[in-house]
Amino acid sequence: MPLADALVDDPDQAERRYPLEVVFCEGCRLTQLLYDVEPRELFVANYPYFSSYSEALVDHGRRHARSLVRDRDLGPGSLVVEIASNDGYLLRNFLEERIDVLGIDPAPAQADAAEAAGVPTRREFFDADLARKLRGEGVRPDVVIANNVLAHTPDPNGFVEGLAALLEPPAVATIENPSVVALVEQGAFDTIYHEHFSYLSTTSVVALMARHGLVVGHVEPLDIHGGSLRWTVGPAEVADPTVRDRLAAEDAAGATSPAFYEGFADRVRRQSTRLREMLEDRRSSGRRIAAYGAAAKGSTLLNAAGIGADLVDYVVDRNPHKQGRYLPGVRIPIDAPERLVEDQPDDVLLLAWNFADEILDQQAAYRRAGGRFIIPIPTPTVV
Repeated sequence: MPLADALVDDPDQAERRYPLEVVFCEGCRLTQLLYDVEPRELFVANYPYFSSYSEALVDHGRRHARSLVRDRDLGPGSLVVEIASNDGYLLRNFLEERIDVLGIDPAPAQADAAEAAGVPTRREFFDADLARKLRGEGVRPDVVIANNVLAHTPDPNGFVEGLAALLEPPAVATIENPSVVALVEQGAFDTIYHEHFSYLSTTSVVALMARHGLVVGHVEPLDIHGGSLRWTVGPAEVADPTVRDRLAAEDAAGATSPAFYEGFADRVRRQSTRLREMLEDRRSSGRRIAAYGAAAKGSTLLNAAGIGADLVDYVVDRNPHKQGRYLPGVRIPIDAPERLVEDQPDDVLLLAWNFADEILDQQAAYRRAGGRFIIPIPTPTVV
């Protein structure tokens, strides 16, 4: 597969492809990629993602920040550090409460955007060495936020070793990532791409934290990204009933053994075939098809299903950093969302299905004019 976020400027330019294969470890229960692409190629050279272009994600971050201020009694004099802080969309909420913040993110354009918004940002990858350096500089966070980043590191042990070095009781870290159980149960294979080195369960996270002297104290299920989990961890935490309940639920679902994963590849093939055949049928009847969301998951879905520019005319996205470029592999051009109303295609394949409610609301004018959305996961559905 091509790198899912490596958008191309010229539809004829060459691009590299890499193996994309997922394996399950019977020892630590971690589901992970078998082949690792060098992180600098993923997150510095080819990373057009800006969190602030999703209203749902901005709102999600605001609610997360407010709950931390309330539950951890944060105020002036407190410090919140966010790893993979992107364009500062979350840390801005703490600044409004006069709480000190520090972002850590290696992506230059996103770090520039964060600093323009008043969020001081270290342009580095987070690991144990950086954590020790920060400690030496006197950085003592009350809370560390790590949303959608633990799964993005090829060295989870080094990452958590860094957390352990940075956290001093009673400080905690909140770690948020999609649940591998929800991924498999929904058939959300488009969540699998090279930026996601790992696919996490509470079972694997508890084992990983214990290896570095940290305890998962609380688990909170979240609807975002098709089903995520937020783990609160720290050196002085004590596991509450949510941890025991989640571990029991994962074991009852079979997610701690290989059998849970064995039929997944066949399901992916069936889902891909079903979606492609639906689009072929609608195209052959004369319907014009576009897509919404030039996201990594969309690139994965289209490339895996063999859906290219012969079926989808163009894809729209709110992020201006993506417009005028092409999706990798399938080479479908990217335009602004306003084109949907101007052009009024018959169908729009909703690649960013994890934000379906937000996008359907945004595109009310297109829908009122008779346009239809196709939601591909878990089963292709027309709305």
